[in-house]
Amino acid sequence: MEKTICVYSSSSCSIDDIYFTVASELGKAIAIRGDKFLFGGGLTGLMGATAKAVHQNGGTVIGIIPEALNKKGIVYDSCDELIVTTGMRERKAIMDSKSDAFIALPGGFGTLEELLEIITLKQLKYHNKPIVILNVNNFYSDLLKQFSNIIEYNFARPECEKLYYVTDSVNDALDYIDYYKPSEYKGKWLTDVGF
Repeated sequence: MEKTICVYSSSSCSIDDIYFTVASELGKAIAIRGDKFLFGGGLTGLMGATAKAVHQNGGTVIGIIPEALNKKGIVYDSCDELIVTTGMRERKAIMDSKSDAFIALPGGFGTLEELLEIITLKQLKYHNKPIVILNVNNFYSDLLKQFSNIIEYNFARPECEKLYYVTDSVNDALDYIDYYKPSEYKGKWLTDVGF
């Protein structure tokens, strides 16, 4: 069944080629599987590399970009569908609502902010969609250690580790999404620790 997969990633062009290789591999795989690629609408960095790979393999690209960034040289203007929002918060809300799954490639502060928000929204039961952290070149390993600290020090329940899936493989990430079965948690909230 066709899915719309939201990918969070870097807009930087100054990063190691290994990240671009995986971004292109992801874009190609999304297109070949017949899924749609949804992203923040950027032309540069991993954002643009993934979008171009989707198009090179006959896939569909949906971009969602705030009007302040909707400028030549910044926006990927070859999107099959481009939605321009008034700001960043509206952009994220539309990305959330239009997506069936989320993948985080390596990225900067914006990528981290998007990833943490979508995990938090799942923790609070605003959605129950699959979230994958694509840990390319161990990019997210320190963040994952911090996630473990959060649980170890009782800032979140152990079940919160099931809110997201970690892999370094594009095919494993997409297989996880294809076979994802939403989890049911016993407690009302995954934020109550020790109850």
